[in-house]
Amino acid sequence: MKYLFLVAVVFSTFYSCTAPANKIVTSPEKNTSFNSFLDNYYESRLQLFPLEATFIGDNRFNDKLYIDISENERERQKTFFRTTLDSLSAFNYDSLNDNDKLSYDVLHRDLSLSLEGFRFHDNYLPINQFSSLPLIIGQMAGGKSAQPFVTIKDYDNWLARLSIFSNWLDSSIIYFRKGIDSGIVLPKSIAIKFIPQIESMIVDDVESSLFFSPLKTFPASFGHTDKLRITAAYKKSIAEKVTPAYKRLYTFLKNEYLPKARSSSGVGALPGGQEYYKYQVRLSTTTNKSPEEIYSVGIQEVERIKQEMELTKERVGYKGDLKSFLEYLKNDKRFMPFSKPGEILNAFHNIRGKIQPNLLRLFSDTPKTKFEIRQTEAFRAASASAEYSQGTPDGQRPGIFYIPILDPASFNITSGMESLFLHEAIPGHHYQISLQQENMQLPKFRRFGGNNAYVEGWALYCESLGKELGLYTDPYQYMGALGDEMHRAVRLVVDVAIHSKNMTREDAIRYMMNNQSISEAGATSEIERYMVWPAQALGYKIGALKISEIRMKIEKQLGSKFNIAEFHKQVLKDGALPLDVLEKKLATWAATVK
Repeated sequence: MKYLFLVAVVFSTFYSCTAPANKIVTSPEKNTSFNSFLDNYYESRLQLFPLEATFIGDNRFNDKLYIDISENERERQKTFFRTTLDSLSAFNYDSLNDNDKLSYDVLHRDLSLSLEGFRFHDNYLPINQFSSLPLIIGQMAGGKSAQPFVTIKDYDNWLARLSIFSNWLDSSIIYFRKGIDSGIVLPKSIAIKFIPQIESMIVDDVESSLFFSPLKTFPASFGHTDKLRITAAYKKSIAEKVTPAYKRLYTFLKNEYLPKARSSSGVGALPGGQEYYKYQVRLSTTTNKSPEEIYSVGIQEVERIKQEMELTKERVGYKGDLKSFLEYLKNDKRFMPFSKPGEILNAFHNIRGKIQPNLLRLFSDTPKTKFEIRQTEAFRAASASAEYSQGTPDGQRPGIFYIPILDPASFNITSGMESLFLHEAIPGHHYQISLQQENMQLPKFRRFGGNNAYVEGWALYCESLGKELGLYTDPYQYMGALGDEMHRAVRLVVDVAIHSKNMTREDAIRYMMNNQSISEAGATSEIERYMVWPAQALGYKIGALKISEIRMKIEKQLGSKFNIAEFHKQVLKDGALPLDVLEKKLATWAATVK
């Protein structure tokens, strides 16, 4: 899920911070100096990472785009992080109030881990089939994503950004070659997937290009002269810059890169890959758990969930074994009742209506940001998962729950529709991200930042609220929810095994298919996602387990004084925190209640 467009906000382990001597002393009541520093950091950051600004609805830098894979740009980022960390360390930690201490801790962690990340040359792998700049730019080019196309300036901004993007495509060839020279290359199975994505952007007819899309829906206020000028400029940019750049990249990838792509599946096989994976584990889980520890948790969770699946199978009276039951759920046509995309979208709207009465009992705070359910755009649907795209706090763009629908007739209701909605939409990502963005008490870097273990952990925890929200009454839908939970447990096993235990892509696909109801195509897409996004999939289960553990502990501690709506408010009120910071904060809150 691309819940937040955080170009360089790093998801990391918490760094304990104690203030050394000779610090700037600030007032615990006002902390004006510290808050000015945070504001300046945020402003400088948006200028350095303009796509971040666009995705949070700040349109001041919509004409900017930097070649972030280049060594020069990485050096500029490194200098920014190092200078900011030095300035942060000048403040007296003990003099800060509680909210500012949280800001100090989060920022210290982000900056420190950002700097550590420059040890690794992930810029030698600039494009993949799942999440990279060409896909993001393609989505924006459609005119219905974060890049606005409302004013003349909007159209001129995109034209300027598009020109730089052409240079980015050419730069990607340079850094792919550096990767070849250094032995840092993508798996062949991945290269085979994204090369056709690049090829699909090459068109002979300019007007059939995805990048021509905004010109097909000019605002009614545009005059004839402006339309002619913009159309001519876009045609020239597409024909002379964008399409030729895609052609050069495609030719390079097909003829030069693909033959050099590797046969191994995980980053552990690359030079320095084992250390890189451990680093990514810390980023994604905000813990110091080793890959081996996480692998062990995964094995245990797979077995626990499998037992619950067995009980559910018995409740519906199915006589075969669990594997055949999963095959039955996956293939029987009774579980595929749809014929049109609209029917699937309506089914999700019905789920929203069903949970509405119970939301008020479990949540005292609800977002002001509007919410929509949409079908994923056709150009990226084949490689996309269901996902949430954040809205903007000014109300200009709603939060959007995207559903990829390739063939409505094969869309299976036992795939976990209810749990999927709870996770990606309400009360998962939409509540958490929107409430965080709307909270004016948070400094902006926390309002619009996040970490993987908290954000995805919260969303997976929300799946466990299904029965409390009036869902999972149908045992087949509950099997879907168990399947989704199993999916996250399997991730712990295969992600670690691929990247640190030499598990092959094919073995990982088989393991996934043996333990959950998923097609070979679905399992392949998932495994290939983990291959190019190491450790990201670990944050879901690790985060959800921690939030559930904290809840059970506080419920036991408070007894009749425990209020579930207040607990959820406390979890969400300070935004996305590292897991140990969250645990400490909630323990302090529970002590005051008791």
